Amino acid sequence: MTITDRTSLSHGQLVHALKRRIRVIAPVLLKDPERAYILEILLKKRPGIVEVRSVPSIASVTIKFDPKQLPKASLLTLLDALLGNIGQNNSHSALPTDTPAAVINLPEREYNLSIEGMTCVSCALLIEMLLRRDQRITLANVNYASETAMIKGRIGKDEVIALIEKTGYKAHNFDNLAQRQLLIAREKQRLRDARNRAFLSVALSVPVMVLGMAAPSSRFWHWAQHLLALPVVFWAGKPFFVKAAKLAKQRATNMDSLIALGVGSSYGYSLFSLLSGKRGLYIDSATGIITFVLIGRYLEEQAKGKAHEAIRKLVDLQPQHATLLRDGQEIIIMLDRVAVDDILLVRPGEKIPTDGIVIEGLSTVDEAMVTGESLPVVKAVGHKLIGGCINANGVLKMRVSAVGKDTVLANIIHMVDQAQSSKLPIQKTVDQISAVFVPSVMALSAFTFGGWMLAGASFGVAFSNAIAVLLIACPCSLGLATPMAIMVGTGQSAKRGVYIRNGGSLEMASKLTHIVFDKTGTITEGKPRVTDFIVAARQNEEHVLALAATAEFDSEHFLAKTIVAYAEARQVTPGKVETFENIPGQGIKAQVDRTEVLIGNADWLEQSGIAIKTLSKRAAPLAEQGKTPVFVAIGGKAAALFGIADKPREHAAEAIQRLRRQGLEPLMVTGDTEATANYIAEQVGITTVIAQAKPEQKLEIVRQLQAEGAKVGMIGDGINDAPALAASDVGFAIGTGTDVAIETADLILVNGDIGKVADVMELSGATLRIIKQNLFWALGYNTVAIPVAAMGKLNPMIASGAMAMSSISVVLNSLRLQRK
Repeated sequence: MTITDRTSLSHGQLVHALKRRIRVIAPVLLKDPERAYILEILLKKRPGIVEVRSVPSIASVTIKFDPKQLPKASLLTLLDALLGNIGQNNSHSALPTDTPAAVINLPEREYNLSIEGMTCVSCALLIEMLLRRDQRITLANVNYASETAMIKGRIGKDEVIALIEKTGYKAHNFDNLAQRQLLIAREKQRLRDARNRAFLSVALSVPVMVLGMAAPSSRFWHWAQHLLALPVVFWAGKPFFVKAAKLAKQRATNMDSLIALGVGSSYGYSLFSLLSGKRGLYIDSATGIITFVLIGRYLEEQAKGKAHEAIRKLVDLQPQHATLLRDGQEIIIMLDRVAVDDILLVRPGEKIPTDGIVIEGLSTVDEAMVTGESLPVVKAVGHKLIGGCINANGVLKMRVSAVGKDTVLANIIHMVDQAQSSKLPIQKTVDQISAVFVPSVMALSAFTFGGWMLAGASFGVAFSNAIAVLLIACPCSLGLATPMAIMVGTGQSAKRGVYIRNGGSLEMASKLTHIVFDKTGTITEGKPRVTDFIVAARQNEEHVLALAATAEFDSEHFLAKTIVAYAEARQVTPGKVETFENIPGQGIKAQVDRTEVLIGNADWLEQSGIAIKTLSKRAAPLAEQGKTPVFVAIGGKAAALFGIADKPREHAAEAIQRLRRQGLEPLMVTGDTEATANYIAEQVGITTVIAQAKPEQKLEIVRQLQAEGAKVGMIGDGINDAPALAASDVGFAIGTGTDVAIETADLILVNGDIGKVADVMELSGATLRIIKQNLFWALGYNTVAIPVAAMGKLNPMIASGAMAMSSISVVLNSLRLQRK
């Protein structure tokens, strides 16, 4: 368990006090991960808790809190109470007593939906607010820029969709890539609709304005204006009125409400004047408002389409059809009919339909769009294939291993979605401002009207100024400032093979002061090979190698796979493992043919009571050559020693120098021997090396640096790195690493290039600069424009045009990130 406060105070005593609590919670989380989510929910409800993040697979809970609101002693008392409840047999005992039984019996689920019909940021805020009122929902994030929603809760997906549609918006699934492609088609249709409405408005509004200026007192031309305005107001402007009416039923408002009120007031008053024979028509204002807003939204939709480019390219990778082999026949089927274990044929030049394993053939595959790897990869029997990649020059037969949302491509897109729909800390303040903005503008508009009337102005002047205030004060640019920059920034990151799980890590990346590196598979290539195999006296070499390969066969560790590959190369076939236990950072224990086999580092074997003095002498020169010594014990006796070499990644030294130039201090923290660690560190330019570190020591190093006020990034690939990855300010996982490390990290380096870390930090800094520029423009615009409109210096048409341009400017400024 990691506890972090926001004041950079030392929390050593706090961590010490938590030791008893860790012994309580760790087995509970591992036994029943659902209790971790219950703890997370209950903590988030407490004042002073800033962030809670649980990773049940490694029994980790990270808590960030504000000691001014929640003193450390109070936090300990709170944890004692919650852990005591959660530790009971009933995993739901810690839930609030008023929680319905139907909710308690449901597991917490996460849904990602596409929202159709949002027209400004206040739409997103409204949907969020209404969703969060439902006690079954624990988290709701709605992003206007990406038009997505991420919801967590004990509630069914259909019920969530129904809640959203009650507010007048439409929600769509995009669980798989086929549904996503339908959504892209809908986006194109929506863009065409926006274009048609904007063009019709322009075509009819121009003559309305010309007639208003050319024949201001002619009743005939007044009726002509009215007829031309009808399609503009009641067809082109219909969505504004429909949305405003639905929101009014919910006792809510947004920018559509302001536009509908402005247009409706102008048109309604004009119609009344026309029928009663009075002067004072505002038909040109009504059509002009709709026209400028629709033009602005059409241009905004076009610009947002460019920001969605990264996701769209990923979605377009998936083909629509696949060639199924059944009973010797080739059958072309739709991709959504492909099932796991089907046999597919992939010809040269075709896209690989879904994830699978090569069972026949030899070819090269272009994986650049998915992994960022520029060179084609050779694929032969037994190699994995990633759906969406292009088969170059050979015919391949593949067995399907994953379909739909379980594929690599679907998971990558899901990660990008999560990053684009998440919110930076700065966005919370913006949301609070935007949430009260529309009601405040309505009140200010009424105050403007009353003020001008009291000052002796005519009804027409007061009315025009009030409408101008309604229109000029659009909060869209303010609401777009942050999410638009995040969407473009995460998209650019994805194009470079770095997938970001949340926008917050993109913001934090530029603030890091220290980077903690694992060694094997992180700084080194992760492609080790056995260079030395030394067997103890009176041991049979082939027998020892067979037992070692059998024991390591089920391990995911790089070194384990290397030993298995070495045995297979020597035509030694692994047997069957009876029991297997992985001890992260130390080694493995297995039972093979009723014999206990231990494989790992020197400390692990010595702790297990194995005498390795003789083999240790043979290991010393191997370590000095940069080779990793791996010891083997069979039946309680030292049996063999492997020397395994892994060279640094090609551009590792250059990457670390770039990080130094950006002001970061790199450290290597590895479980390997000191001699091996120092040998690799010297090659890549790292001066601070901590060797033979266990997982809990890696975690403690991260905590210690944070306690000293540092912002710490951690880069790793193994199960032993997961606790430190979870506790770090930003965790980077190597894409070829273990599932636990990948699930725990904030950013995934798909092809393992640590040079991408420096790229992400540069992109992070550029994104934050763009966000600040956007906020400055949006806030500055409203600060200047509202008083100008209230003083009568803007007419409604100019106000609506200025409002549209403010949003477009924010979108275009965010798109500058595509040049980074």
